[in-house]
Amino acid sequence: MNEHSPLPVETIERSPRSRRNALLTVLALVAVGILAWFLTRGGGEQGGFGGRRGRPPTTVGIAKVVGADVPQSFEAIGTVQPVVAATVRPQLAGTIFSINFTEGQNVREGQLLAQIDPRPYRLALAQAEANLARDEAQLNLARTNLRRFQTLLQQDSIARQEVDTQAASVKQVEGTVAADRAAVGTARLNLQYTSITAPVSGRIGLRLVDLGNYVTPGDANGVAVITQSSPIDVSFAVPQGNLPGILAKRGEGESLRVTARDQGGSTVIGEGRFLTFDNRIDAATGTVLAKARFANADGRLFPSQFVNISLAVDTLRNAATVPVTAVRHGTQGDFVFVLQADKTVKMRPIKAGPTSGTRVAILDGLKVGETVITEGADSLEDGATVVLPGEAREMRRREEKGFFGRLFGGGESAQPPAAGQGARNGQGGERRQQQAGGNAR
Repeated sequence: MNEHSPLPVETIERSPRSRRNALLTVLALVAVGILAWFLTRGGGEQGGFGGRRGRPPTTVGIAKVVGADVPQSFEAIGTVQPVVAATVRPQLAGTIFSINFTEGQNVREGQLLAQIDPRPYRLALAQAEANLARDEAQLNLARTNLRRFQTLLQQDSIARQEVDTQAASVKQVEGTVAADRAAVGTARLNLQYTSITAPVSGRIGLRLVDLGNYVTPGDANGVAVITQSSPIDVSFAVPQGNLPGILAKRGEGESLRVTARDQGGSTVIGEGRFLTFDNRIDAATGTVLAKARFANADGRLFPSQFVNISLAVDTLRNAATVPVTAVRHGTQGDFVFVLQADKTVKMRPIKAGPTSGTRVAILDGLKVGETVITEGADSLEDGATVVLPGEAREMRRREEKGFFGRLFGGGESAQPPAAGQGARNGQGGERRQQQAGGNAR
């Protein structure tokens, strides 16, 4: 081999997968270039998917202004309070002999709850009764002697002083007998007090004593606590500014309805009636304590439970109402966007009233039958053009159709042939037809 001859070139063989990947990469780059060209220049005066240059119209949700009766209510947080909460305490000292209730059960007034050892008090009663019998015998003797002395005095056989002394002795023994009878009554009452009974009907709580415990009337905890839960009360604070309206309605003889909801505010757990106000306003908070009463037959209101209270004060008749989401809040106050006939919106100030569920009453600024924007209002301004949900889907379908038509050279973007070009095509066609006829001849 000549030393100046070129070296052999090694042939690099590519696998079919490498060639396919390279082809796909080239096609992707071409597609991206075509897409960028159509987005920037292919649309002419149309920007993006056929939209005009500038901010595109916003798709919004709408709702009608409808008339409805809206209750004017006062909202507050209340605390459930039993009508009666009685701490059962022993009325004498002694050792717990038996416990006759189950924790959490409903008890009746007068029902036996616990028993103090009664034996010492039975003995005390027997002693009191014995003293009474002894003194009653002495009283009978003193009265007999008095009658005898009075007879002797009539016969002038005894001095009057002895008769007077005997009469005083009778009075003294009568006093002793009266004291003995009171002691017997006290001993009998103490014996009854060894049976600890329920002072009221209600639900009893956890027991606070055990068998063998020594209890006294001074025990702060007592034996147990009984709460009356049907009916039951709910107390809540009312600002003094709301006081005149509520008092006016009560003065008209109306019974104000009160609704209790759970802490989430979504579930109604009781319906009741307004009961009364406290007799003074708390100067520190500017509120007055109020109370409502609930039947609570199902026991859903529990003592010391926190609930959301809604006090119905009045009702707005046929008020203009809109969804709560339609009301916007600005530095100048509340406002809404009203849909115009030309699919533009107008910002209109309003005066919002009470809320009922998901709708709010509009006291001023709207009329029944108008249409307001409920969704998509964050990016709107006065006079902006909007698109309704159904129209937005149709517009997107047309834009996509026009875009792919321009992309593949057809569809809505296909341009008609020029007049001169059409004429030339026609003349060429005639010449071809003449040539074809000559050949046929």
